[in-house]
Amino acid sequence: MATHQFEGSLEWSGNLGTGTSAYDQYGRNFEVDTVGKFPIAGSADPAFRGDGQRINPEDFFMNALSSCHMLWYFHLCADAGVVVIAYRDNYSGILEIAEGVGRMTRVKLRPIVTIDASKSVANAQQLALDLHHKAHEKCFIANSVTTEVTCEPVVELG
Repeated sequence: MATHQFEGSLEWSGNLGTGTSAYDQYGRNFEVDTVGKFPIAGSADPAFRGDGQRINPEDFFMNALSSCHMLWYFHLCADAGVVVIAYRDNYSGILEIAEGVGRMTRVKLRPIVTIDASKSVANAQQLALDLHHKAHEKCFIANSVTTEVTCEPVVELG
């Protein structure tokens, strides 16, 4: 079994002078640092008193699912002879809160993929659609969560 370790740091920058003295007396902003990478400005969603201009934990979660799927998909397409020339995923998620406990219950990936059929194997459009299922099975992040993750891909010829 291969193992890989990942490290980073998160620092809260929302102390408005009185710390967490009351729910409405502190900011939700924070910075995420990973050695050698660009820092990320984070916050809570505006529904939870956060800064809507910053990435929130729910965004991070969906970003991780979408990007992991995409990277596995590219790997599988390259191995199968499907040449992808454009990719965009318009994903969405549902956060359900009951009795003060929240859970991302569903994330829907909606990748729109453009392939170059002239540089791909025969039947590339169907193969490109089929490889999304395999990418989902391989995705490290999807395999790490209990959230229902579905994929509704569209493959176009470019």
